[in-house]
Amino acid sequence: MKKKLLLLSILATLSTCGFSFAQSEATYSINYTSTWSQATHPHPTNNFPASAHYSKLVGATHNDQVVFLEMGALASAGIEDVAELGSNSVFFSEVDSAITAGTANSLIDGDNLGTSTGQINIENVVTNESYPLLTLVSMIAPSPDWMVAVNSVELLDGNGDWKPSISMDLYPYDAGTDSGTDYTSPNMDTNPPQPISSLQGISPFSNQKMGTLTITLESVLGSPDEIRNNLQLFPNPTNGNVNISSATTIQSIEIYNVLGAKVYGQKINSKRSNVDISSLNSGVYLFRIKNTDGSSVVKKVIKR
Repeated sequence: MKKKLLLLSILATLSTCGFSFAQSEATYSINYTSTWSQATHPHPTNNFPASAHYSKLVGATHNDQVVFLEMGALASAGIEDVAELGSNSVFFSEVDSAITAGTANSLIDGDNLGTSTGQINIENVVTNESYPLLTLVSMIAPSPDWMVAVNSVELLDGNGDWKPSISMDLYPYDAGTDSGTDYTSPNMDTNPPQPISSLQGISPFSNQKMGTLTITLESVLGSPDEIRNNLQLFPNPTNGNVNISSATTIQSIEIYNVLGAKVYGQKINSKRSNVDISSLNSGVYLFRIKNTDGSSVVKKVIKR
């Protein structure tokens, strides 16, 4: 499944290499692969729900002046509705209020997953350095108030560089608003509400993950916007040779794999160059082009 806009902080494997640009804007793609099943989370009475699914994956890109959900804190009304009902309208109102206040810049209205296993792919998640955090949540359904979620995932590293790849294993959470103990338990409001807590290893869940979220940097646009518009890399996809043409003099070319490892580097002083990547394995690579005027841009290239 694909979605027009984006885009679930528990265990994270983060790359150590990033890309830095003044006033930059980053575009990310998201893949959530769910492994939740009777095999990975055996129900004690073999009553794993036949209708098991996830509600829409929703969230926001934002800064550190707002928190939409936090492990160990009480769920907001919006998070309660997502976790209990798979309903997003109240949560969307919370995000809209944050956007109005200048603490968030985009509402994320992603797709749902109609089965317990499978994938959700979200493309063209665009944010900038003023809003480098990502929050996501989706209901585990059917359930009393269970969810998968990530809170304020940092897309920038400690040096202010965009992370090229983030991989996170997701685990189940209890929103603390309903006291049901099984997938189809009747409604039992928790009074008073309890803090959001982990359900890892608590029946009907095992210690295994629910799935894996992968966030991949697709491109970085520096300032001004025409930097990217005046840069061409072709053919793409390629079997080996990549031609690079720019209206600005190129100072250097660096290539990174999706894990953030640098696999190629060359200094040049020209508006055109040719790079041979035939020796690299098939896959996705990030070309970082630095110009003599100090501007930079990242482009994704697919090696066949």
